[in-house]
Amino acid sequence: MISSSVTRPAQPPKTSAPGTLAIVPFVSVDNMMRLVLAIGVERFLVELAGYIEEDFKRWTLFDKTPRVASHSLEGVIELMPTSDGSLYGFKYVNGHPKNTRDGRQTVTAFGVLSDVGSGYPVLLSEMTILTALRTAATSAVAAKYLAPQDASCMALIGNGAQSEFQALAFRALLGVDKLRLYDIDVTASQRCAGNLVGLGFDIAVCSSVQEAVAGAQIITTVTADKQYATILTDNMVGSGVHINAVGGDCPGKTELHRDILLRSGIFVEYTPQTRIEGEIQQLDADHPVTELWQVIADQAPGRTSAQQITLFDSVGFATEDFSALRYVRDQLAATGLYSELDLIADPDEPRDLFGMLLRMQGNIAAH
Repeated sequence: MISSSVTRPAQPPKTSAPGTLAIVPFVSVDNMMRLVLAIGVERFLVELAGYIEEDFKRWTLFDKTPRVASHSLEGVIELMPTSDGSLYGFKYVNGHPKNTRDGRQTVTAFGVLSDVGSGYPVLLSEMTILTALRTAATSAVAAKYLAPQDASCMALIGNGAQSEFQALAFRALLGVDKLRLYDIDVTASQRCAGNLVGLGFDIAVCSSVQEAVAGAQIITTVTADKQYATILTDNMVGSGVHINAVGGDCPGKTELHRDILLRSGIFVEYTPQTRIEGEIQQLDADHPVTELWQVIADQAPGRTSAQQITLFDSVGFATEDFSALRYVRDQLAATGLYSELDLIADPDEPRDLFGMLLRMQGNIAAH
């Protein structure tokens, strides 16, 4: 049970003190929103990006595996686990594009962070909002190394739940302040523009992909349909552009024409996963790609010329969720924005779990 959903004065999360082993800090949707607003959306994105970049530099320490996915005709449910040897984290996440027809989110998620030494969880958190933030922060981290110098204009193709977060992350980390929006549903573009009004952007709602990409130095594609699609054709992409391909994130779903990939320097998170789920599922299994961690750790070049087309084939990887959970946990002591969840059975004598049940029976009978 949750003992309280009301924000309390700041105090350290109780995770290991005697008598409190059963209690796990829980960040609800309400408290996640309060946390983001208390910190400030753009500051949150910048600080989260720092954690993501830091963990990419520690890439070799992490357990790495493609996400465990259960696919259906309607969508996918996935588990995304990893560990750095001290902490273990996983995210549960779904992707159901048709959910919007029923007034539901396309993507929902929650995550757990645990202590490797004891196996006890130390954080349970909503991750629907947090995933949008970490995806945008990861996009901006990649663009920091791959986008043209002094890029100021971004085309956002697909103006769903991720779009405003992408815009704010690119502004906060790269100074991008001109947005060209396009969605097949113009009301989505209008909503996005309305949400960003007054935040310092120069925004144009466009009537076609061609119009949106004209003059943009960065192109972000983040559509939702679970199918092979050609959102960008080869003739739309000129030299020197950085493409942030976020929407292709499962087998059978792509957004870019294959010829664009053949002209681009391609950067990925974890190659075995991206070959299954990313834009590069269209290419031969041995087509050369560079993992983003190599660029961040200065083991491989990023953008090599002003004329190069760079492509971040982003599908999302477990280390990014790990970074996000780690960041959130580090904010709890100062903010108190969490509840206490009675999650772990913690008998006085660890071997007497049944005795704990009997004592509860006695307590119930006494009352």
